[in-house]
Amino acid sequence: MSEMNSEQIQTVAFQIILESGDARTNVHEAFGFMREGEFEQANEQLDVANEAIIRAHGSQTELLQNFANGQTFDMDILMVHSQDHLMTTMTLREVAIEMLHLYKKVN
Repeated sequence: MSEMNSEQIQTVAFQIILESGDARTNVHEAFGFMREGEFEQANEQLDVANEAIIRAHGSQTELLQNFANGQTFDMDILMVHSQDHLMTTMTLREVAIEMLHLYKKVN
């Protein structure tokens, strides 16, 4: 068993924060398109957001696979924040998808 050092953990955490932050920006851009009735552009932004979420989730999955293979690490507040950031963004995107359906229905 080996241990990931603090710098490695922070690198993964920042990658998750970066990608989920980009995704969150795309979701908010999609909301703007929805308000303007530009549904195709809104959907495109949600797809771009999903691509960033997938990249963030990939970093998370790699970390979990390493842990499952016996690699240990100390959980720090930055990693907790990154996980929270990712899960909140994923939820926001799911809500945005539902809102897009509603906007289409009322227009």
